[in-house]
Amino acid sequence: MGATGLRCRECATPYELDASYVCSRCFGPLEVAYDHSGLTDVGALRRRIQGGPQNIWRYADFLPLAGGPPGPSARASSRAALPAGCTPLIRADRLAERLGLGELWVKNDAANPTHSFKDRVVSVAAARARELGFEVLACASTGNLANSVAAHAAALGLESYVFIPADLEEQKVLATGVYGTNLVKIRGTYDDVNRLCTELSGERDWAFVNVNLRPYYAEGSKTIAYEVAEQLGWRTPDRVVAPVASGSLYTKIAKGFAEWLELGLIEGDEPAFHGAQAAGCAPVARAFAEGHDVCRPVRPDTIAKSLAIGTPADGPYALDLARRSGGSIEAVDDDEIRAGIRLLAETTGIFTETAGGVTAATLAKLAQSGAIGADERVVLVITGEGLKTLDAVRDTFETFEIDASFDEFCQRVEPVASGAVA
Repeated sequence: MGATGLRCRECATPYELDASYVCSRCFGPLEVAYDHSGLTDVGALRRRIQGGPQNIWRYADFLPLAGGPPGPSARASSRAALPAGCTPLIRADRLAERLGLGELWVKNDAANPTHSFKDRVVSVAAARARELGFEVLACASTGNLANSVAAHAAALGLESYVFIPADLEEQKVLATGVYGTNLVKIRGTYDDVNRLCTELSGERDWAFVNVNLRPYYAEGSKTIAYEVAEQLGWRTPDRVVAPVASGSLYTKIAKGFAEWLELGLIEGDEPAFHGAQAAGCAPVARAFAEGHDVCRPVRPDTIAKSLAIGTPADGPYALDLARRSGGSIEAVDDDEIRAGIRLLAETTGIFTETAGGVTAATLAKLAQSGAIGADERVVLVITGEGLKTLDAVRDTFETFEIDASFDEFCQRVEPVASGAVA
């Protein structure tokens, strides 16, 4: 029961549970294979999950630790760093009303330890890295992953190397360097950073969480689906709107729902999946719109730097998911992204980074087009905190500066704030 090995997603060639990520036969990506044949008592499984820790390790039966789920002592050891997951699912009635939708929920993954969903994937990758005996964590990152790897390595007492594009937002750079990591800026795009890290992974005995440990790392994203289903009363939503960078998060959320539907652990149907990309880096959205199966590489030019991956590794799988589920992949421009950040903040009190602005703007676009039925249950996935991308909202609102005078307040502030003409 549990993880049994790695398997090529293209040709199904099996591999051991080691630090491998690409098939030696067809060069396809490797993913974790499981044996869930022993999980037949749905009631008992639900009770075990509900009685588990308030983090992603409550879903240990479905995560890639060697030999299956850990016992109590091992489970505690896996949680010794930064417990991720169990983030809020918030009913967004005011946002739904603004957009003319029915039942809308926001999965706010900015509530993780380093304020993004990346803590989920790093938690799983770091646990597996320790099992495999690695002493150094590393990554190629567009920002949020850098924060998470540096923080988790610090909590575990491991050395870390974090590689980022040199033009990354200052807030994300500061929120990485503070943990004492070896922070390396690369003059180039994320794809240039990723190529260097792929080369280094063959020359250094390091755990690159999103390169040689990618099969394990990617599995952490499934826990968003598990939590959403549990929080909705063991049911699936009708539609999910989520960001697309490499395509891994988007497709793994779908995998999480599919696993639990197959086991009978949840009720409902597979949701329709809508992916969100920034127009300045939208290879998957473009391929979807043009009917292609291959995402042509692009050079990123967008304020949504955390989604700026010009050659998305899981792009073809994201395309397949959107088409198969009756969803779509949409693109929104930088002005729409800023408007999406403001829309979400004004109606829910959630301040999201630019990636969330992409997702919120995509939801608004779908609502305007009539793609979402008024009676459908929709989940909007927010992956990061707005304090990480403050420049995106600079000069997007008005402030008032007055003397400490009642009369000046009444004359200058109230008429404008109330919408009256001064």
